[in-house]
Amino acid sequence: MTLQSDLSANPTSEEVAASLRRAILAHRVGPGSKLVEDEVGDVFGVGRTIVRTALQSLSHEGLVTIIRNRGAFVADPGIREAREVFEARALLEPRTSRSAAQRVTAAGIEGLRAHIAAEHRALESGDLGQAVYLSGLFHTAIADMADQSTIAGMISTLVSRSSLVVALYWRRPQALCESHAHHALTDAIAAGDGDKAEDLMKGHLLDLLANLDLRERSVIGGSLRDAILAG
Repeated sequence: MTLQSDLSANPTSEEVAASLRRAILAHRVGPGSKLVEDEVGDVFGVGRTIVRTALQSLSHEGLVTIIRNRGAFVADPGIREAREVFEARALLEPRTSRSAAQRVTAAGIEGLRAHIAAEHRALESGDLGQAVYLSGLFHTAIADMADQSTIAGMISTLVSRSSLVVALYWRRPQALCESHAHHALTDAIAAGDGDKAEDLMKGHLLDLLANLDLRERSVIGGSLRDAILAG
């Protein structure tokens, strides 16, 4: 689906923020990239006020950094933050997976399996950035199933930050999320096995961290217009 089909004739700041968010989380706009207000406005056909509101919203989510007299940039997490993000996820998500197993519904499991199928399609097509984005949706879907809105909000923010970390530090494409881990997690939650779901999520997050090279930094370049319109 293209950006044009996603947006209304007169895009709101929320729609602009959503499209930018997806471009960032799918690694089409890389960490550290400058988001020039005029360029963003030209891409979406909106004025500076809407662009600034959208960028402020993404700044509150930790996806964009706004520097006085310099402008807005996609957040660029350092090695320390990369470790802290995954440590925080390791504290929250295993227990949330247990809670999801205790509150499991048929609709919830159907949703998780749909996320996995979409992730597989992205991997098979070679769209690794989209696979990262879909992997994040899988994890936030588990948090939503646990029916703990405050913790789900925290996890959503951490998962978004994780996408930036993966863009910078991934060692190999499979580091974004091994498919078998998501299948196993879904099966444990579907069975209502909280102990297993908690253990699997803990191991899964440790594997993700182990597969990141926190010394090397990848660079994502290219046109901002092309990156946004690709989604």
